[in-house]
Amino acid sequence: MKKNIIGKVTAEERDNIQQLHERCNGLIELAKCLSSDDGEIYERLIQDIRITKEKYRNWWSAMAEKYDWDKNENNWTINFKTREIFG
Repeated sequence: MKKNIIGKVTAEERDNIQQLHERCNGLIELAKCLSSDDGEIYERLIQDIRITKEKYRNWWSAMAEKYDWDKNENNWTINFKTREIFG
């Protein structure tokens, strides 16, 4: 299914979501190197992943509200180069 361009965000907004996206991916990769046997550091990592994912979801919700995107469509993607949002 081809997605349609539904909008475009500012460079600052793009930078915010790109940072969250990269942070989340990095944390997930780090988590693959650890296990629950690693104790407190593992628990802190898992908590950081949760917080980062929540910020990521909140960014999408805020942009949907700001730009009046269809709330029923919650599978948006962004092209970081063009700043275009697809839904």
